[in-house]
This record gives sequence, C-alpha cells and structure tokens, in this order.
Amino acid sequence: MPHANFPTGPKHPTLSPSQARIQSFRVVPSLPEPLKPLLTIAHNLWWTWNYDAISLFTRLDRDLWEQCNHNPVLMLGQISQEKLDRAASDRSYLHALGTVFQQLQEHFQQGGWFAENTGSVTQAQKPLRIAYFCAEFGLTECMQIYSGGLGVLAGDHLKSAAELGLPLVAVGLLYRRGYFHQYLNPDGFQQELYRDLDAPNQPVHRVMDPQTNQQRKVYVDLPGRTLALAIWRCDVGRVPLYLLDANLPENSREDRDITANLYGGDHEMRIKQEIVLGIGGRRALKAVGEEPTVFHLNEGHAAFLSLERIAEAREQNPDLSFDQAREAVASAHVFTTHTPVPAGIDRFHPTLVETYMSNYLPRLGLDVEGLLALGRENTADKKEFFSMAVLAIRTARFCNGVSALHGEVSRGMWRNMWPGTPQQDVPIGHVTNGVHARFWVSSELTRLFDRYIGDRWHHAPQDAQIWDAINEIPDEELWSAHCRRKEHLIAWCRRRIRDQMLARGAGALEIERQASALDSDVLTIGFARRFATYKRGTLLMRDQGRLSKLLNSDRPLQIIIAGKSHPADGGGKALIRDIVSYIRSSGHHRRIVFIEDYDIHVARRLVQGCDVWLNTPIRGLEASGTSGMKAAMNGVVNCSILDGWWDEGCDPELGFAIGRGEEYPESNPEARDDIESRALYQVLESQIVPEYYDRDEGGLPKRWVQRMKRCIAQLTPAFNTHRMLSDYARKFYFPAHNASQRLIASNMQQAKQLADHLDHFRRHWHEVAVLEASTQVASVGTVAVRSPVRVSARVNLGKLNPDEVLVQLYHGRVNALGELVDAQAINMQHGESMGDGTHRFVGLFAPSASGQHGFSVRVLPYDDRLVSPFVPGLITWDTGAQSPVTQVAVHA
Repeated sequence: MPHANFPTGPKHPTLSPSQARIQSFRVVPSLPEPLKPLLTIAHNLWWTWNYDAISLFTRLDRDLWEQCNHNPVLMLGQISQEKLDRAASDRSYLHALGTVFQQLQEHFQQGGWFAENTGSVTQAQKPLRIAYFCAEFGLTECMQIYSGGLGVLAGDHLKSAAELGLPLVAVGLLYRRGYFHQYLNPDGFQQELYRDLDAPNQPVHRVMDPQTNQQRKVYVDLPGRTLALAIWRCDVGRVPLYLLDANLPENSREDRDITANLYGGDHEMRIKQEIVLGIGGRRALKAVGEEPTVFHLNEGHAAFLSLERIAEAREQNPDLSFDQAREAVASAHVFTTHTPVPAGIDRFHPTLVETYMSNYLPRLGLDVEGLLALGRENTADKKEFFSMAVLAIRTARFCNGVSALHGEVSRGMWRNMWPGTPQQDVPIGHVTNGVHARFWVSSELTRLFDRYIGDRWHHAPQDAQIWDAINEIPDEELWSAHCRRKEHLIAWCRRRIRDQMLARGAGALEIERQASALDSDVLTIGFARRFATYKRGTLLMRDQGRLSKLLNSDRPLQIIIAGKSHPADGGGKALIRDIVSYIRSSGHHRRIVFIEDYDIHVARRLVQGCDVWLNTPIRGLEASGTSGMKAAMNGVVNCSILDGWWDEGCDPELGFAIGRGEEYPESNPEARDDIESRALYQVLESQIVPEYYDRDEGGLPKRWVQRMKRCIAQLTPAFNTHRMLSDYARKFYFPAHNASQRLIASNMQQAKQLADHLDHFRRHWHEVAVLEASTQVASVGTVAVRSPVRVSARVNLGKLNPDEVLVQLYHGRVNALGELVDAQAINMQHGESMGDGTHRFVGLFAPSASGQHGFSVRVLPYDDRLVSPFVPGLITWDTGAQSPVTQVAVHA
C-alpha cells in the first residue's frame, strides 16, 4: 500500500520540552469586591493564630480547605466562583469578614509590650531593630520550609514578636521542595517523598524593585561564579520574613538546587546553603532597606553573617583591622545554640572552607589560617574541622542555650574555648524556650478561656495572674471540652490510618479491622517528635509483657505515635520500623497506632487531644523539648525524663517525672534504659492510670481535672514565647543594641579602642601573677557562720594598671576533691601600690553555711566596654605552691 506524501517544508531543529521557551503567568482569583479583604488576610500569617480568621476559609469550603492543606492562598485560587458569589451576598459572612479584617488592622496599630518597655534602650544613633536569622521556619503546615523543633520555635518566635510589637525582621531560605513527606513501606521502613512548594500559591510574595518592576535580587560569590538570589517576603503579622530563592534561570541547574531541599545533600551543599543564608541574607536586608542594630543567629547555620558584617565594617572604615571590626560587629550579635552534643553541629573540612571562602579573605583582612582559626575550638590544631557554632561564638558577645539545664550543658561543651575559666562562669547563658499560646491552644479551650478568663491571655499569656481565673471554669466544662477534642483526634486518626493503609495497598479486611482503632474512653498517651536514637522512641516497649498488661487491663491505655527520622539517620529509621513491627506482631493494632508524615498539623492534633504527653530522652541530650509545653497549655499532662524544659517545669502537682534526674555512665546504656523503662512503667501503673480512672458518681475524674487546671495555670505563663521574647529583649537584645551603638559611635572609635585595649592585655597578660593570698583565719582554721573573712592578696600586674583589672575573691564550699562548689566571686578593692608593678588588694566574704569552705583569688581584664570580663586566655589564678584553694572550716 503506497504511503501518502506530505510536504515537509523547511527543516527545523528538534526541540525537547526542556529546551522550549515557556512564558509563564499567574492566574489570580476573581474575588467579588466585598470579599477583597480575604486576600489581605490570606497573605498574612496572622490568620494562623486566629480561629475566627481560619473559620472564614472553612465556611467557604471545608473540604477544599483540607485538600489545600490549610493554605488560604491556594484555596482562593481553586474555589468555585459560585461559592465566592454566594459568600459575597451572605450578610452573616460579610459581618464576620469585616470583624476579622478590623482585628488585623488593629494588630498593626496596637503598641504591644515593647512600646511599654523601651526605657533601657539607647536611641543614640539608630532605633532598635532586630534581624533574626534561621535556616528553617515552621509557621504553618502549608509552608514546608521547616523540619522540626528548631523551625517551629522560630515560627513561634516571629508570631510573638509580632504581638509584642518587637521591632524584628527575619531571614531564611525559600526551599523549593522543603522538607520531605514521610510514608512507610509495607515493612514499616520510612520512605521520603519531596513535593514542590509552588511559591506563587503560598502566602508569600515577590519583593519588587519599583524602578525596574523586576523581582529584587542579591548576589553571592561561589567558586568561579556568582550566584543570583531572588527575594521573597512572607508577612507574619507585622513582622516581615525575607526568604532567598536560588531557583533562577541565570543560575546553573546545580546551583538552582541550593535552595531545593532543607538539610538535603552533602557537606558541600550545606556550606553553599549557609553562605546563602548568612551572606546572602545580610545582603537581602540591605537591598530592602532594613538597617538592623542587633542580629540574632538562631543556631550556627547563619554564622557566615558575622564575616559579611565584619567585611562591611572594614569597607566602610578602611583603617579598621579585623579585630577592631570584629569587636564592633560581635557586640551586636546574639547566638542561640539548640544542640547539646558536638555531633549536632555543622563542621566542614578545612579544604572545603578554603574553597568556598577564599574569595572573602581580602575583604576580611585574613589569611586562610586566620579564617579557619575562627571556627576551631583549639586554634593550634590545624586538622580540626571548621565549626559553624564556634564561628558564631567567636563573633557574638551574647550566647545562650534554650533551657537552664541546656545552658549548663553548653557551658560544659564549650568551656575549652575559655581555658582556666570555671564552667559556671563560661559566658553562655540561657533563655528557656516557649511556644505561642494562641497558635497551639485548641479552639475548644480558646472559647472556654475567652469566656472565663477574658481575652487578655491573647496579648499577655506570660502574666501569671491572668491564669488564676482558670479555677472559675467548672470542672465539667473543662473535661467536656477536652473530651470533644479527644473524640476529634481519634476520628481524625482513624481517617488518617485508613488513608495510610490504602496508599500502602492494604486489603479491605485489614483496613476494616483497623477502622475501630482507639477508643475515646481510654487513657491516651501521645508520643510525637523527631525520631533520633537519643529520644528512645521504643523505651515504653522494652518490657513487652508489662506493656501488654497496661494495654489490655480493665483500665487500659492506648498510644498514638508520630515522628520522622532524618533521611540519613539509619538508627532513627530502625526505631520507627521496630515500633511498626511490634504493633503488627503483638496484635495491639487497636491500642497503638503510628501516624505518618508528622508535621505541624499532626502535632496540633496530638497535643490538643491526648491525655498524657510522653517524653523519654537521655538526660542532657534534649535541649528543650517544646512539644510538652504545647501539650501543657491544653491541659495534657506531661510524663517525662527530667531533661530540657521539664527539668524546670516539673512539679508533682503538675505532671510526672521518670526518675529523679539521675545520670548514668555512657559505657552501660542497656542498664540505664532498663532502669528508666522500669521507672516509666511504675509511674504509669501506680500513679497515672489510677488517677485518670478515679471517677466520681457522675463519671468525672476530679483529681485529674484539677491536675489539668494546675498544669494550664502554672505552665502556660512560664513557657510561652511572649515570656521568652521578653527575656531575650531584657537579657540580650537591649544590651546588645546599647553595647553596639556605643562601639560604633564616632566612626567606630570605641570599637577601635576596645580592640586595641584587648591587644594590650594579650601582650602583657603573661606578667600578671597572684603572688600571695592570705587571711587572718589561716592560723585558726575555723570561723563562725556569717562571720567576715578578710583576704589580702599581693598581685603583680606588670605594665597593667589597677583600674585595668578585676581582682576577685572566689569562694564557696569545698568538695571531697578539694574543689570549690557553687562558688561566688567578689571584687576586691585596691589597697596599695607596692612598687615594681606589685599591688595589694583586699576583700571580705562571709560563709552562709557551716562545713568546709575555701577561696581563691583570680585576676580578669577590665574595660567597661566589655560585655563579659571572661576573655579567652585572659584569666590568672592564685596557684600557690600547695593548693590554689585555701580551705576554711566553718562552724555553726
């Protein structure tokens, strides 16, 4: 059969779809005029903590709201015109819309806490403006640019800053695929799935250049090329969050992926992301006209920011040395560490740092070794990797951990950077984390609180007096609200489990069998968090026989588990697999369930609907643990190892402790886990289960409800981000602003003088020596409680003057090893100059308790421009021939 002939015309090269030029445009919703305020509300994440605002979208189309993963921008782009037109003619809906829109306007106009607490802030040159840098932000479930606790804390930080009126701007990265979505294969092994974020359909918008009408961009240097970064903006109430995006046509495919995945890729990808965050983030702030006076580095990922700011200072003042510029910059920097172990810190091979940072060396005035030393604990060790946390510490004068215990752990972890300084004096403080109350408290409890407490808790949840009114809520109403929330949780879990099983290809019989999982009348324990081995997700399953009795007794319990493991964490993935395997093999599928793809939405469901919140980390390895705070605000009772925040918040009237804060040798983890699992079973069997099921004649667990009330009333004001932000402001932001403004005044003359003075100290400190320290009780050997002990010290200062040093009397109890415990420092007074650089100093202390006490004398540098007198390498102790500690017996 002959073939038909077709004219071919002129020949053209064949183009693949990837080569074709695609011109894109955005389709925006056609909102009726009365509904236009919806767009403003949808594009400001203020709606995330306002249930009335959320109801505006659920009233339009609840099913679509769920399908869009609670994303109002996406929803408004997909909703039918018919439903929009119907809402535009609904007087009730329009009234609700007007009320919410008015609340949003009032949010921008109200003064807030900051307006009432600015008395200690210097306004000499610039008003206080804080720049908050973080690698991830957990603001709402539809924006997957977070992985876990660090990001969610950062999101709550911004929400409270907005409500307090704190002048803050934030910087992060706009990850195209964000963090992974989790699903389990038939064997229970975690699998990762990445989905595109689709920025135009997110509550973010491009930052435009009004002169060119193009999106604003900044540029950073990478080896052999320049990387372009687009700037996006996300509004969190009145706080702007600027997000950088490398997914631009002018970048190579490899470079476009720098902002593809959160915490994805190898070390080379991580250093590129951190250059973008720190250096690109600083340049983005300048591009949008922001002039911060304080810079907060939330973890070490943004530490290259310090180098960019030092380079800026030297460019503005070419006569500045690196050290002089560093003093000017470091006084304005606050560094928060969230990691209790060195393994959790980003460390880069020296060659990798040299490859990516050598272009910046001329601007810094450093050579390669000088740069690498900034990231090493031991500057003499040329093989030590470059630590981003060490870089942050060396370039920030304000450092903190995120709970009292974590502050102590951090001082121990970094104490080698301050040789000779007692651990308690290492200049790393703490601000205990908190959570945003209105975002995490359930809608049921929100209505109850509003009715009986009033709305002041919206604006000042840190005010403990407000929460005294919790006792005005009838026990029956609080319990009823909690039970409704629990019923919602269980119904949601069943739907979620069904969807999980369908996706896994489970049979109809298996799905039907699981449909009756969980029971709203049963004591429900929640365990949801990142799955890392130190969190010990299987501790409750260590004695399976004992657990089975708890699950199957006439007063049973049930467990809802959720959590992701980092894709590279094989140990964490194994824990998840073991849990799923146990559920399937034990026959406890109705009593234990695993919810896949843990995110903010799952977390809110669980912390609002469970009865008990379980946490089982190895003590000292949980920096804070904010999920328990979220649970406590909802009246969910905590049962936890005494670690992180619970080491501060635990009280027998509020919740339950597993153990008493014991610490065990690392060499025998099996014994530790055995002991603490038995302690957990004991708490469940003898305390939690009996109290929960103790009901009055009406079926009300009165003792349990009273515990819920105490939990809400005492823990909510102490562990919320409004309190946390006020702590940051008073302890760090205000002092950093004041110190920085002083140092940069008069063309940075004060910074130059401080750096030069520190150089003077370093050149002459070897001359400083405590020659003798004596006391009048040395011959007697004993002294009465609260009797003054006079100490005289002869100190050689060499070429230093007495007003350039602090000579301190360091005293306290003496332990069996001859060490000072819980010591205190008292400044000694200059008594006389004795010639040849020798001086006498005198001081008094009065022991407050009987027992063996002791003292020593130390010398520190003094300059009133120093934030802390503890400068690495500048401390001298009395090192007498026999012992540096002079002991005194104190009797009653």
